[in-house]
Amino acid sequence: MPPIPIKDAAGIAGMRASCRLARKVLEELCARLEPGRTTGEIDQIAGALIRDYGARSAFLGYRKFPGQLCISVNEEVVHGIGGPRRLAYGDVVKLDVGIILDGWVGDTATTVALGAVTPSRRLLLERTQAALYAGIAAARGGARLGDVSHAVESTVTKAGYSVVREFVGHGVGRKLHEEPQVPNFGRAKTGPILRPGMTLAIEPMVNEGSAEVRILRDGWTAVTADGRDSAHFEHVILITEGEAEILTESVEADGDGKLLANGLASR
Repeated sequence: MPPIPIKDAAGIAGMRASCRLARKVLEELCARLEPGRTTGEIDQIAGALIRDYGARSAFLGYRKFPGQLCISVNEEVVHGIGGPRRLAYGDVVKLDVGIILDGWVGDTATTVALGAVTPSRRLLLERTQAALYAGIAAARGGARLGDVSHAVESTVTKAGYSVVREFVGHGVGRKLHEEPQVPNFGRAKTGPILRPGMTLAIEPMVNEGSAEVRILRDGWTAVTADGRDSAHFEHVILITEGEAEILTESVEADGDGKLLANGLASR
């Protein structure tokens, strides 16, 4: 495996700024989600916000991806492209924002319940978010990458859900995808040692039913093979000697660093 980048003080400052802005854009987009709007309209709003803040999308043009952000609804897992699909009351909407600010990438995602959703959808969001924070809790200097992966997977499987295996988290910094890959499944006490200065995107993608996915004809949008719902949450963290610093933390966070129940998980 190529070496995992370690950020110096300047790099950490750059990552803090880019990640903070990515979260700000994400939260502003969440506030503008409403039934009747198309996913294409949300994509256009994202592009305008990113430009207004002096940044650019990390996704637009990446491997020819055509959107400013990834927006995926219900059975769509990740990499959804904004278009004519209209949001409806009761949908679960995944927003994944990546920006580049002064050469540093910020990357963060959440799943929003658009109005009152079914109890099964609400539980899926809660358990997926819990898996994200379980992974973050396992990420500290001296631990191994497999400890993070195992924490995510065990939280998901105990809840009776499935972890998507085709897509994983990743290192992030000057590039959107750096070493290492951060799977949402694996064995504890395996993999490279985590060292202070590493910045990782942890992003569980969790299916209500089967873990299997398929790619739509657009070449990007991944959907559940069985048509059931999926959820996705993502934070970029900084590895330290102690607890990881969440660089993409929400301004709506409570004292434990978790999203408030009436925050981004509901709209």
